[in-house]
Amino acid sequence: MAEETVTGAATDARGPRVRSRFALLGSRGHTVSPAIEPVLHALRSNHPRADTALIERAFTVAERAHRGQMRKSGDPYITHPVAVTTILAELGMTVPTLAAALLHDTVEDTDYSLQQLRSEFGEEIALLVDGVTKLDKVTYGEAAEAETVRKMVVAMARDIRVLVIKLADRLHNARTWKYVSAKSAGRKARETLEIYAPLAHRLGMNTIKWELEDLSFATLYPKVYDEIVHLVAERAPARDEYLSTVRSQIETDLRSNKIRATVTGRPKHYYSIYQKMIVRGRDFDDIFDLVGVRVLVDSVKDCYAVLGTMHARWNPLPGRFKDYIAMPKFNLYQSLHTTVIGPGGKPVEIQIRTHDMHRRAEYGVAAHWKYKEAARGRTDVPQGVEEMGWLRQLVDWQRETSDPGEFLDSLRFEISGSQVYVFTPKGDVMALAPGATPVDFAYAVHTEVGHRTVGARVNGRLVSLESQLENGDTVEVFTSKSESAGPSRDWLNFVTTPRARNKIRAWFTKERREEAIEAGKGHIARAMRKQNLPIQRLMSHDSLTALAHELNYADVSALYAAVGESQVSATNIVQKLVQSMGGESGAEEDLAEATMPGETRPRLRAGDPGITVKGMDSGDLWVKLARCCTPVPGDPVVGFVTRGSGVSVHRTDCGNLESMRSEPERMVDVEWSLHGQSSFLVQIQVEALDRAGLLSDVTRVLSDNHVNILSASVQTSRDRVALSKFVFEMAEPSHLGHVLSAVRRIDGVFDVYRITGARSTTRHG
Repeated sequence: MAEETVTGAATDARGPRVRSRFALLGSRGHTVSPAIEPVLHALRSNHPRADTALIERAFTVAERAHRGQMRKSGDPYITHPVAVTTILAELGMTVPTLAAALLHDTVEDTDYSLQQLRSEFGEEIALLVDGVTKLDKVTYGEAAEAETVRKMVVAMARDIRVLVIKLADRLHNARTWKYVSAKSAGRKARETLEIYAPLAHRLGMNTIKWELEDLSFATLYPKVYDEIVHLVAERAPARDEYLSTVRSQIETDLRSNKIRATVTGRPKHYYSIYQKMIVRGRDFDDIFDLVGVRVLVDSVKDCYAVLGTMHARWNPLPGRFKDYIAMPKFNLYQSLHTTVIGPGGKPVEIQIRTHDMHRRAEYGVAAHWKYKEAARGRTDVPQGVEEMGWLRQLVDWQRETSDPGEFLDSLRFEISGSQVYVFTPKGDVMALAPGATPVDFAYAVHTEVGHRTVGARVNGRLVSLESQLENGDTVEVFTSKSESAGPSRDWLNFVTTPRARNKIRAWFTKERREEAIEAGKGHIARAMRKQNLPIQRLMSHDSLTALAHELNYADVSALYAAVGESQVSATNIVQKLVQSMGGESGAEEDLAEATMPGETRPRLRAGDPGITVKGMDSGDLWVKLARCCTPVPGDPVVGFVTRGSGVSVHRTDCGNLESMRSEPERMVDVEWSLHGQSSFLVQIQVEALDRAGLLSDVTRVLSDNHVNILSASVQTSRDRVALSKFVFEMAEPSHLGHVLSAVRRIDGVFDVYRITGARSTTRHG
């Protein structure tokens, strides 16, 4: 659905396709529009006998409805639904799905109504189109996006093709995000990583998932993405040579054992590499050096024969064998996985599967339509989809959750990762998130069971309620019969599922509102006392009412309750109250002299700073360069007369000047003198993919460039991005560009820049 743009009907992310020399003939022998040729080519390659009349009619209606509409690239709007339909045709989807894809934006973006579509194309296609149609933002406001996803979940439970169409729609838009604003593209990319790529994984559609992830990754974190692409390209030749050796040895062994097989290398996806660096905490070289090989055979018997052959040649790594053929994954994925010690002592990952298993691994549920004849009268649901319990659970959640935002959070969490499978006392299997506790289990059974839980037994043994469950555990919870029974606030510290957390919070909101209000008042008052702030002045009814409305709470009581229930911190509320009153006074120079946590304050050397104060005799003035923005010769500067500390010189774009401008009489004009001090302070920030030896490499390069480091601090974020800040002395400011270039060439570094008041921090994306 389409705010993004395309470059033409016969164009994809890899460039324009070559059209046939002759226009295709339609179902009745007539010539069809060249715009629809890619769809018909792909359809006939997968379904040679398909009747294309319905597709031609759908294209005619869609083209007429979208006539006059243009994409942001300047192309006719019809190019988008055609491109989406082409993706689906290449996946092997059949005629009804392709017709719905051609029409999927008509109801949303044109005057063509759902009633018209239903009368002209029937109920089946109308349901598919309605399922992927966005809800009106004017009617639903901020909740429109969440409600649209909720609507899609309900529709895809009835017909999984709704989600397949939506994934193709999102994929084509992702290929063309370069045509929309950075803000819009970033929002869509985040939504794609959190919702649509995991949903593609749940359906086993890995080709769609991988491309969605890489496109979103490149949009959200372009610098990190480019650095990983650079690192991969740099090491590719040596890795390909090693992979060729491994493949040759495998093929020789399989031929000698008379096993017919296709041996290929497994592609490395950039987002997958990045995720392994974050989740597993591994360095890039450890990940990229791990060679992956895929072996495709004709039968399940051959899969196990190949496994035996591989283990006969190379020693397997203990604990790294997985049999997903005997026990398929939740998305019906099947394969044998093993890791062996290959040539030269390097680990080699091997996947072994049949050709049918490989098609399912690549196309997921779409493989049903591409490679199997649908059962008579059952063209809507492929075999195995009925077994996807997670889909039924999503539908149950949307029924019982009134808050669309809460449902969206639960959806993100549920589809984002792997699962732990436990048993009820009756032997029923229940899927929970990793790290789930007996309390999470209880709330998954029923809300009231969760509220009344007082104890638990796992595998026949009494355990604490915060114990983490593991695969195969049999879980039994004990409940209280007392009417006053309820959850404990402590549970919020260890439950992992959004469902449990939301239900616990809802209980306290309903049953303990007055208690939460009083607790919130107390938390805010204590936070103010710690900072020696005037409680009566800051906690006036008017200021609290204004803040409550700013934070979207109904009234002051709701704000107090939110603090009491730990939905928002008291410190955050106090900070906002202080800001609303104009901020704390007396911070001007203290702020300018502050150092970052973890830093040692650099020592400024005495001497002439190289600054002349206009209109004054500088000989009797103490002039110093501010540490907050560390100006160097050539920077535009301004002076500020401090109380008892002379003139402090700042860059004109220093952020700390904002609070000083309230006293314009203390601002003075300054300029760089011809004869100044022999060295200057410079602050730089280095942004890099975290790895072992990074700090050592950066300090070595700075030292090699004759830089005298005065202080350094390093912070590593949860997404494995290291932010290193250095303060050093330089004799010649013009030398800084050479230093920054040298640091940028270090492996893993994707950005380095001088810190000034205008750019004290920056996002790595």
